[in-house]
Amino acid sequence: MLEHYFWQCSVEMSCRDLAVAGGFLARHGLRADGTRLLPRRESKQVNAVMLTCGTYDAAGDFAYRVGLPGKSGVGGGIVAVIPGRCTLCVWSPGLDARGNSVAGVAALDHFTTLTGWSVF
Repeated sequence: MLEHYFWQCSVEMSCRDLAVAGGFLARHGLRADGTRLLPRRESKQVNAVMLTCGTYDAAGDFAYRVGLPGKSGVGGGIVAVIPGRCTLCVWSPGLDARGNSVAGVAALDHFTTLTGWSVF
């Protein structure tokens, strides 16, 4: 079981790859070709879990600053979902004490402040 987990954590992806991979969450469960991957309800549930837990112990702060469902990884990547619009990915390896990219959180905070694209 741990071998599978480690393999999943070591998959190499670019920011573009990760944003495209999570795009179905911004499209409420639809793939880019319009076919359904998840029921709308399950897509909403995944986004809710990402908003409440996706950035470890910093989920509340991330929701307050960024205002989007997001999932961070220990490699410094963060994927954020703007429901009905798009999916963003940022990457910077400098992590804070809670395991999230310092520059990535700041960039997403700046982006949502400038655009007003937030779930709040």
